[in-house]
Formats: sequence, structure tokens, C-alpha cells
Amino acid sequence: MRFWRRKSDGAEAAQVGVLEPTAEERREIHEQTERATAHSRRGIFARLADVFSRREFDDALWDELEEILILADTGAATASDLLARVRQRVKAEGVKEAEGVRELLREEMIAVLEAPAQRPPAWAAPDAPSPLVILVVGVNGSGKTTTIGKLARAFQRDGAKVVLGAADTFRAAAIDQLRVWAERVGVRLVAQQPGSDPGAVAFDTVAAAEADAADVVIIDTAGRLHTKTNLMEELRKVARVVQRRIPDAPHEVLLVIDATTGQNGLAQARTFTEAVGVTGIVLTKLDGTAKGGIAFAIAHDLGLPVRFIGTGEGLDDLAPFDAREFVGAILP
Repeated sequence: MRFWRRKSDGAEAAQVGVLEPTAEERREIHEQTERATAHSRRGIFARLADVFSRREFDDALWDELEEILILADTGAATASDLLARVRQRVKAEGVKEAEGVRELLREEMIAVLEAPAQRPPAWAAPDAPSPLVILVVGVNGSGKTTTIGKLARAFQRDGAKVVLGAADTFRAAAIDQLRVWAERVGVRLVAQQPGSDPGAVAFDTVAAAEADAADVVIIDTAGRLHTKTNLMEELRKVARVVQRRIPDAPHEVLLVIDATTGQNGLAQARTFTEAVGVTGIVLTKLDGTAKGGIAFAIAHDLGLPVRFIGTGEGLDDLAPFDAREFVGAILP
């Protein structure tokens, strides 16, 4: 999937845009989404297929639907609101058969996911800044550093010049891991010694990107626990330091969430959003959970769009999130 497009005249300035996917790219997104949601489709959401296999849909089945959605990590509030909207349409449209109810549920699930995605990401704006600064946050073990490598690969593959910043200075292993990804992708890494000031690394990364006329800056941060107030404050400091160099940066703050954490992921999203203004979600390890409903909870409760889903360990195993593909995969 392409994210970046250079001007045809070869000028240094870059025009950023999410291009309309080709038929081949559509197939790739479909296949990756199907692969990532296989466990969800065969797990909790498989019970939905059983409910809708019944010819008639009576009132006794609504409670069963709500239970399934809650067990799938959509959360009680999201499940209740979602089904209320479906029931309202069922009554207004006179739907009685299970197949019709399933289609209405599918449409409303898609609507929940698409609502917060009305605002396009910064890299899709026709007047996107250059360099475009992306701050990546998340707790330890969420797959944050791997996601950064995949993002760098995606932008670089489309012709963008990318610089990575290793601002997770608390762990030497984190710097080494990001260095490995930078070498695999073939992009520049700005790093300092373990224990260095994360803000200084972030500042140096942006400065290096400006000096190199880079298009995209992706800054790693420590995998800090969202319950630690002092660590969240340091994240705010990193963002403020970046703003000293580029006042309107970071242009995107992506929160990486391990889908297997369930409703804890919603708590993470809420806390990180309050701290640094998260603008989008990357769901990782979706292929390792039989649930996956956390995407609906995040979209419904916090109004945050899911931008990408991790679909494996390879460099190209990062798929743009497509609400229709996602719902079609878990509710076939």
C-alpha cells in the first residue's frame, strides 16, 4: 500500500497522499486482514455466525448478541450503543429475518470504526509538513519498535526519505533493536548512549532530518507504563522539545496497542491520549487473539481511528486499517 508520492518533476519537496489502492493492493489488504483476524473469526466472533444462522431473529437473541460483543472486548458501553442503533433500524425498517439483522449489524460496526477516521492522517494531507514528525508511544512489549521499522519501510518504499530517532534511552536493548531495524530498512538512525536525555535525542533527530532534507521523522519512545505519572510527564517533555524545533510537531502521535491486552488497551489509550494527544492507533498481535473487539471500543469511547494493523513479523507485515475489510473478516 502506498502512502507517499513524490512530485513528478523530481523537486525535493514531496507531495504526501494516500493514493487510491490498485486492485493488487486491495487484494493484499484483504489477505493481510483475513490473516490477522483468523483467530477472532474462529473464536468469539464465530458465535455470531451461530446466532445469525437461525432463520428468525426474536427478542431473546439480543441479549446473546450483547454478551458475545462484550466477550469480544468491545466493552459494555460500545456493545450497548451499537445494538441500540441496530434495534432502532430493525424496528424502523421492519426487518425480521436473521440475515437482515446481520447486515444491519455489519453496517453499524463499520460506521463505528469509520467515524473517527474522517480526519485523514497528516501524511494524507495535500499540504503535509516536511519533515513530517511521527511520535510513536506505547507500553513495553506492545510491538512498538517493530512497528516503527515497518512504518519506515512503508514510507521508504514509496520514495520518502526517513530518519528514525532512538529516544527510548532507558534500555540499551531498545536502541540496539531499533538500529537493527534501521539497517534492515536502510534508513538513518539518530541515537545516543543509553541513559541519555530522551528529549535531546528527539531534538537531534528532527535537526538531522531538517539538515538531510528528510521527508519523515519517526521517533521511538520508552515503553513506559501508562500508570506511571512521572514517565507520562517525560513523554510530554519529549513532545515539547520537538516543538522547539518545529512548533506544530509532532504531526502524528501513534499509540501501539497489543490487541491481546483487551480492555486494558482502552485504559492505555485513554491515558496516553490525555498525556500526549494520541491521533491514531496501531493494533499489533491481532493474529494472537480470538477477540479483537478492542478496535470498536477505542473508536467508540475515545474517538480514535485505527490506522494500521500488524499482520506478522516481516518488514511488509503492516496493513492500512480498512473498516470494511476488518468487519467483513470477523463477521463473514
